[in-house]
Amino acid sequence: MARLPPVHRFVDQPNPLAVLMNIARVLLATSRPEPSGTGTFDHDGLSPVLTALSAGGLPGVVGWEVEIDGYLEDLSSVAPDSLSRPEALAFWINLYNAGAVRLAIDAFHLGETSVLRIPGGFSRELVTVAGESLSLDSIEHAKLRRLGDPRIHGALVCGSLSCPTLRAEPYVGDLVDAQLDDQMRTFLATGGAVENDGTVLLSRVFLWYGADFARPHRMPTFIPVTRAKTIEALEPWLPAEIDRSLSVEFQPYDWSLSCSIG
Repeated sequence: MARLPPVHRFVDQPNPLAVLMNIARVLLATSRPEPSGTGTFDHDGLSPVLTALSAGGLPGVVGWEVEIDGYLEDLSSVAPDSLSRPEALAFWINLYNAGAVRLAIDAFHLGETSVLRIPGGFSRELVTVAGESLSLDSIEHAKLRRLGDPRIHGALVCGSLSCPTLRAEPYVGDLVDAQLDDQMRTFLATGGAVENDGTVLLSRVFLWYGADFARPHRMPTFIPVTRAKTIEALEPWLPAEIDRSLSVEFQPYDWSLSCSIG
């Protein structure tokens, strides 16, 4: 049985209106991904970073900035639309997660308690790919969500305590489908879906993105869905012991600085 998440004081929280405005901005400014090739990309450059993170948590990966920046530079030389769709999905997930780890390291160096304390952390330029300047926000909302696979929301990290954990391995095209299924099950089984006092408490990720799970063919979608529809859409990955008939609530989201391997 998954444990309840710890209770913290939530000091740092994003402004919902600012978040929505920024999503709208990046959707207008960023091209739609259209992977239609057969190309592949080797993500071995990310593996040592994940190994260091697995061994020592966020402090263990501090000092690996050169390696992360080198990996991001390698990704910047790729034409993502020349990749197959599974390869493109793995490409954008790994790019986002590497950038999020880099942001968490920046916050650690500055002695900050949350990535939200880094001005423009998610909206500033991270990398240029195929001539397009991209931020973490534009990668998530304008690239990944447009690929129509809601399982990304169990795979993307944000350098915070309540976000999903990283895998100990990069995502790769020929395994990404199985990796994303496993990642969703892990996220839900380790705190993303918890029974408490006759209620199912879901991660707040599913409040924000439940509509993507219910209507993946319309991603990114912003028309809310009911809580019942949300948990119904999560059925393929929910732990067997979760009572599907219970009412659903959403957990608070703790943006305290954290980055770990699940």
